[in-house]
Amino acid sequence: MRAEYFKYLLQFKRPGGTSRGVLSEKETFILEILENDRKGTGECAVFRGLSFDDRPDYEEKLQWLCENIQDDAGFLKKELKEFPSIWFGYEQAMRNLKYGSNLYFPSEFTDGQFPIIINGLIWMGDADYMEEQIQDKLDQGFHCIKLKIGVNWKSEHEILQKLRAKFSKEKLELRVDANGGFNTGEAKIVLQQLADLHIHSIEQPIKSGNWDDMAELCAYTPTPVALDEELIGITDYNEKERLLEAIKPQYIILKPALVGGFSGSDEWISLAEKQNINWWITSALESNIGLNAIAQYTYTKKSKMPQGLGTGGLFTNNFDNHLDLRGERLLFKA
Repeated sequence: MRAEYFKYLLQFKRPGGTSRGVLSEKETFILEILENDRKGTGECAVFRGLSFDDRPDYEEKLQWLCENIQDDAGFLKKELKEFPSIWFGYEQAMRNLKYGSNLYFPSEFTDGQFPIIINGLIWMGDADYMEEQIQDKLDQGFHCIKLKIGVNWKSEHEILQKLRAKFSKEKLELRVDANGGFNTGEAKIVLQQLADLHIHSIEQPIKSGNWDDMAELCAYTPTPVALDEELIGITDYNEKERLLEAIKPQYIILKPALVGGFSGSDEWISLAEKQNINWWITSALESNIGLNAIAQYTYTKKSKMPQGLGTGGLFTNNFDNHLDLRGERLLFKA
């Protein structure tokens, strides 16, 4: 068995706005594991500026993995504990090596029998651009829309008010993602304003690492709070449990590339369900390689909630797409 990797720069069709700035390209690394005449492909989807493993020795560690690819998986996982996106790529490549073709988690989904329902994602921008995106998603048949907020709340609030005036909560589920864009005082006001509009949930209203403030918000919020960035960098099982017990969020959001791949996501799901905390899975600007693997994994978890998966349509130079979006239904195509 041997392995190799290469760097790949994904180019956005249109710069994507978040509360952390505007993104025009996304760096990623493709890992290939070869054994005899078989090849397994995975994506080490580091997210610069957000990933726990965004550090100068990233490629050095990726090269280390290639040189030690024949070692026991348990040993590799321990050594890659601080490199969740590399472990994520390893998990993908090994599963693809096992199942072949474009398969990672064979199921009724990969047989083309059942879809995954996803939310429509609205990127930040001026009011006209956001409203244009929203109308496009509604025309496509989405019943759950997620908006990025936290840059210009006055404008964003007005857009949400217009949407709710037009569509009741029974007809349109609205989620918002602040990416830590508010301080605690602002968040308390925003949470009430969101509740007045029957918003489903808000992701990461304040910056991660402020457990006491987040716990206070979760305890008294009129709008359910979902932890996202808060989970990044928490690799120890007991620490994960302690975080959930301390904050008691209503939801957690799982990005496999950022929380230790599929095994890391499984740990979070197990701990959350023990504490009656709900969850859903979200992609994190992976290429079609990682997105395909995440979608296949997501289906196996049997969540009834709309998931936060991308569709591979953001980039001009993506890899072959094995997912097909029909309205809000994400299907696998061989």
